Amino acid sequence: MKAQKILYWGAWTLTLLACVTTTAQNANPPGQSPPDNTRINERDRSPSEATADQQKESASDRALTQEIRKSILRDKSLSAYAHNVKIIAQDGNVVLKGPVRSVAEKKAVEARAIAIAGEDRVSSQIQVAPK
Repeated sequence: MKAQKILYWGAWTLTLLACVTTTAQNANPPGQSPPDNTRINERDRSPSEATADQQKESASDRALTQEIRKSILRDKSLSAYAHNVKIIAQDGNVVLKGPVRSVAEKKAVEARAIAIAGEDRVSSQIQVAPK
């Protein structure tokens, strides 16, 4: 009975290991380089750059971020990239960061943030990423 359990768990472990290995090997198809955000990540390390961890914990800044996020998510014509733009509120000022798929998406996200926070309160660092 004990030998059967050992064989069972051994087979289960090997199966799991095979699945993980196969998944890791298929993460980047041949001829396709892995994603590389090194330049963007280096930029965000600068103390002068707003990052998501600098989001203020005040109720008004959280509410502002939530309202903008909900507005963006309601627009089903936007890509997942646009839906995932970083929204960083600090003392009522909003910074938008991240990639979108088109200039139209960039303008749509910016317009939604401006409608909620005010034109003089929104700074956009959104980039149009190639498809």
